[in-house]
Amino acid sequence: MNTMNNLLYMSPTGDGWKNLAADEWFLDHLPEDTVLLYFYINDNAVIIGKNQNPWRECDLTAMEQDGVQLVRRVSGGGAVYHDGGNLNFSFIASRTRYDEQKQFELILQAVRSLGIACEFSGRNDLLAEGRKFSGNAFCHRGPNCQHHGTLLVDADMGRLQRYLKPDPRKLRAKGVASVRSRVCNLKELCPGLTAEAVRRAVADSYRAAFGGCEMWEPDAAGVAAYYEKQRSWEWRMGKTPPFDVELEERFPWGGVQLLLTLEAGRVSGLEVYSDAMDAGLPERLRSLLTGRKMDELSGPLRGTGDPQLADLAGWLENL
Repeated sequence: MNTMNNLLYMSPTGDGWKNLAADEWFLDHLPEDTVLLYFYINDNAVIIGKNQNPWRECDLTAMEQDGVQLVRRVSGGGAVYHDGGNLNFSFIASRTRYDEQKQFELILQAVRSLGIACEFSGRNDLLAEGRKFSGNAFCHRGPNCQHHGTLLVDADMGRLQRYLKPDPRKLRAKGVASVRSRVCNLKELCPGLTAEAVRRAVADSYRAAFGGCEMWEPDAAGVAAYYEKQRSWEWRMGKTPPFDVELEERFPWGGVQLLLTLEAGRVSGLEVYSDAMDAGLPERLRSLLTGRKMDELSGPLRGTGDPQLADLAGWLENL
């Protein structure tokens, strides 16, 4: 295969807004029949999923005091803390070339090449000695797909716990007492390891898996518009509108918070917050539940064939 169809880029900046802006620009502008591996390192940032409520997930006061960026990505999933000890990667590929299994495997091969035994777990985690060192999230848009994740190499675990406020029910479900106890740095298992060494190992694994690659850079002028979106209050913070009813539950696939506005007993407005991997869940819920009476919310969710919506229907029926 022509190596020009396999691209590689390493961001020179530690600005989370710029790095996630480039990540989205790549998703929208990748050439046809192409795979890109994009690396970046963010300086002191909390990255939240597309549908999360920052007021609930983060200690925004502590972040402001310490100069920590709040960054929202376009994919679903939960919140993570990034610093210089945290290597981030993003596979962006046309649908004809996108292969999650291959992408996960080349990351695992790279980590194993450093002498660290590791494995894939669940839908989106990589583990070493039973602890998570990599979380991953996904976004499909138009002709392209994105799989991005983080590799904890030498992250400051104290700061991670200072800024993130996970739902305690999520931790109980995993049988652990804190964020810190269920994650690990790769440096703990390979003393002296650096983020740069991990980046080289992953890049080598990528070249081996795809038969070589070419360097590619984003268009600076094109990325600028995405940067303005990333840094905007509207994108990062969103809004919590006035609401009449709050419903909240956690499922095996993620937590859901519904804020319902009612008029004459029917749902006239619905805000949905979730750390589920499915980034399109809020939009589907709004389309199915808006205009419904409070006592008939489960019905529209039952007939979709979607197991997540079926779980929600069962919960709503038992309120």
